[in-house]
Amino acid sequence: MENASSVKEFILLGLSENQGVQKICFVMFLFFYVIILAGNLLIVITVISSQCLNAPMYFFLCYLSFVDICYSSVTAPKMIADFLVENKTISFVGCIAQLFGVHFFGCTEIFILTVMAYDRYVAICRPLHYTTLMTRRVCGRMVIGSWVGGFLHSMVQTLLTTQLPFCGPNKIDHYFCDVHPLLQLACTNTYAVGIIVVANSGMIALSCFFILVMSYIVILASLKSQTSEGRYKALSTCGSHITVVILFFGPCTFVYIRPSSNLSEDKSVAVFYTVITPMLNPLIYTLRNGEVKSAMRKLWSRKVGSENGK
Repeated sequence: MENASSVKEFILLGLSENQGVQKICFVMFLFFYVIILAGNLLIVITVISSQCLNAPMYFFLCYLSFVDICYSSVTAPKMIADFLVENKTISFVGCIAQLFGVHFFGCTEIFILTVMAYDRYVAICRPLHYTTLMTRRVCGRMVIGSWVGGFLHSMVQTLLTTQLPFCGPNKIDHYFCDVHPLLQLACTNTYAVGIIVVANSGMIALSCFFILVMSYIVILASLKSQTSEGRYKALSTCGSHITVVILFFGPCTFVYIRPSSNLSEDKSVAVFYTVITPMLNPLIYTLRNGEVKSAMRKLWSRKVGSENGK
């Protein structure tokens, strides 16, 4: 890897080269990142601390929030810091590590969202078998499978990229290191690698999206036989998940299932799945879920009560 590449560091061009825009972006994205950390940490603490949130749905939600924190933390701190400096450099090793992290946590999130759709399918379409099918051991294995799947996908993307020679230029038209921008900088023909990269990402994204769509088609079909009250309850629990899936899968699929031709367009779209969706996830799940809101109120009142009692 070191012998093939004379480039020891890359320069990230970021979202904008305009100084005024960069200052506005610094304040805005710092605010977004604080919300991501606070909102997702609150969900993780609430689910772990609350005894009433022991259903598989909340078990998966806890891990989704944890993955969101990790996923945004791979790109957001570097992007925010770069808004304040003129020399936006990242070492070769740091660039590859960022590439690995983005695909590891991003793919893990895709798998967890797919598992959550299966959980909703079993809960609504096979309620009598729910407790036997979705045991804590099964849920744990599904989460472990999501992490392993994300790791394997990321290893493929990372290893393919590190085998390429980089001899200049070293300017990346993005705010983080990703496969498509790096392929354009490689000083060799990257057509075959590009096809493998797109096939790898596309196969995962499209197969998971197909499972998600089929799950909700079956769920919607089964709701016809239920009462209006049961239908409303089922749709309210599924609504949050569908919203998150659309917000995450839409931009993610747009970037990764096609060969990239416009990096400026890609980096604008990437903001949605690396920053906006992790920020909105806690709001979506708490605003539409009475049990989570109730558990948060109890947790907060218990903390306040213990502070006052001291």
